[in-house]
Parts: sequence; structure tokens; C-alpha cells
Amino acid sequence: MTDPAVEHIPLSAPDITEAEINAVTAVLRTPHLSLGPELAAFEQALAAYHDVPHAVAVSSGTAGLHLALLTLGIGVGDEVILPSFTFIAVANAVLQVGATPVFVEIDPVILNLSPAAVEQAISPRTRAIFAVHTFGVPAEMDALRSIAHHHNLALIEDACEAIGAEFDGHRAGSFGHLAVFGFYPNKQLTTGEGGAILAHDAAHATRLRSLRNQGRQPNSGWLDHAEIGYNYRLSDLACALGRVQLSRISEILALRRAAAERYHHLLSSIPGLELPPLALPRRTISWFVYVVRLPENVDRDRVQAALAAQGIATGRYFAPIHQQPAWRNHPSTTLGALPLTESIARRTLALPFFNRITSQQQARIAAALRQALTPPSF
Repeated sequence: MTDPAVEHIPLSAPDITEAEINAVTAVLRTPHLSLGPELAAFEQALAAYHDVPHAVAVSSGTAGLHLALLTLGIGVGDEVILPSFTFIAVANAVLQVGATPVFVEIDPVILNLSPAAVEQAISPRTRAIFAVHTFGVPAEMDALRSIAHHHNLALIEDACEAIGAEFDGHRAGSFGHLAVFGFYPNKQLTTGEGGAILAHDAAHATRLRSLRNQGRQPNSGWLDHAEIGYNYRLSDLACALGRVQLSRISEILALRRAAAERYHHLLSSIPGLELPPLALPRRTISWFVYVVRLPENVDRDRVQAALAAQGIATGRYFAPIHQQPAWRNHPSTTLGALPLTESIARRTLALPFFNRITSQQQARIAAALRQALTPPSF
């Protein structure tokens, strides 16, 4: 049981300043709470930041994944290759359009899709690859883009965890036919709830805007619908918040990198604990979470309980999708085991990580983790 006198350290926390509060308040003083000027301003800023022609803001990253698949014509009878070591939304979106997810193995270092595994999984029914930039580490985009081009496949980036990350000097989200971002409060940039889709093709952007707004075409009446669509709009309140957050993104990413460096210094001497790499060739990491791998044969539940007793929140990032109760009986999960994914996932533990985490909090977390991993002496 946690001592009520002990400060609780959350797993994540949004970083909202007076600038964001003032921007949201300013919208409340206007009649434009949705589909107004802040939406256009936020979309333009996102597109410019990623050097991509079009950005379409939506109500969540999950909504963005769904619309990306619909816009690219992925549907019944199609297969989509993706990792199982990721958040469940990407697989759910594949099912929602009637397609079949094909789970493949990950690279043991960067924890993203293994290009070799992707190549082996391609069948005559394969239509798309979901390249997930797990934990803000860019996937092997040159290899994945080459595979997609060679096999005439759509390449979709799930960059929900990776705003500001770079591969070969280009920002994550600028490589695929479409790219999806999420702005939940635990992300580097938040709009509360929200997301966005980046597009190179103007026709894709037009379709995305129609689908997010009940299937309305540009310049059509409010009650005129050209196709079946959805209410996936993002309010001007959320866009005002996101626009200011984006203006601070360099500061935000620097704070998170500094926190990752402090963890590395504090934890590097714990025997058997595997830390995430601070740097990787050809990549700039956007630090979304700080996930360590516990030593083999350590009871993760026991470690989590020990830290919780000291007021320290932790998380299991990620439980593989194919092992989730909702997915265990799905045909996609019976095609074979993913031993590397399963082995890594059993040992991962996310530590508290957010912009304003203090060095004192991190030192306390490190001490508690060291204690939890130290065998008792008799």
C-alpha cells in the first residue's frame, strides 16, 4: 500500500503553459469553435513542419489510421502487414475496413518492423504496409519504402509516437503515401484528444477532409453528402492548443531528450537492465516514452508492485496485439508465433516520463528500481 505522504509520480503528464491556455480562451471568445481558422492554421503549421503539402487534422490518431486505409482503398480481401508490438489501434483500424492484419516480427534493437520479415510476409493479397515508429524511433524507412515500391504496395506511417523524429535528415511522417499522428495527452504534442494525417497527394487530402466531415465535398451544403463519412472533426479549441504546442516542439523534444539522458546515467549501472539506446545511426529519436527491458526471469509484476508501493507509476509497453484477449481467437493470430516480439514484450517496463519530470523524481525512480531488482540477502 502506498504511503499517502509519498509524492505520486505519474507515468505521463501533459505540459500546458499560459500560451496554450490563452490560445484556447481566445477561441472561446469567437463563434468559430469548429471548422474555423484555428483548424486551417494548425494544419498549415503541421504540413510546413514536416515539409509535406497537406495535413488533415482529425479527432484522434485512431480516426486517422481508419481514414488513411479508407482513402487508399484498402478493404475486404486485402492484407496489411504490421507489427504486433504496437498499440492495438492500428490492428483495429485494419479490421474496421474489412482487411486482414498480418503480424510480423520486429527488429530487436529499434523495435520496429523487420524489413526481412515484411518481405517474407508479402502475398498476392498484400495491399499495404503499416510502418510504426515505435516509441519515437524511426523505422527502417528506406528499406520499407523500397519494398513497398517493388511490390506496388501502399506505405502508411504510423507516426503517432514520433513527431519530430528523423530518418536520414527527413522527419517521420514525410516518407509514406500517408502518415498518421496522434495527440493524446501522453504524447510529445497534445491537443487533448486529436490526431492528423499527412498527405503528398492533393486528391488524398480532399478525400480525407470529406471523410472526416460526414462525406461532404468541398463547397457542398451542410446536408449534402457525396459518400459515407464520419464525424472525425477536430475542434478549433483543440487546434489552438496544438498550434501553440507545435510552436514549442523544439523545446519539448529537448526537455524529453534531457530526461532520457538523465535516466541513462542513473540506470546504466544496474546489472542486467537493458536501456534504450540514446542514439542510433541515421536517426533522431523523438522521446515518447522511456522503456527499459528487465533481466530475464525477473517477475515484472513484482517489480511494478514494488514501485507502485513507493508511489511510482509504470506501464507494460507493449503487450503484443496477437496475445490480447480481444485478438487471441482471430485468424491472424493463428498463422504462427512471434518469438522475438513475445520475448521482448515480456520484459519491457515503461518508467515515468514527461517534459517536466525532475532530476529528483528520476533519482527516486532509479533508486526504487535498483532496490526492486536487487536479490534479497539472507
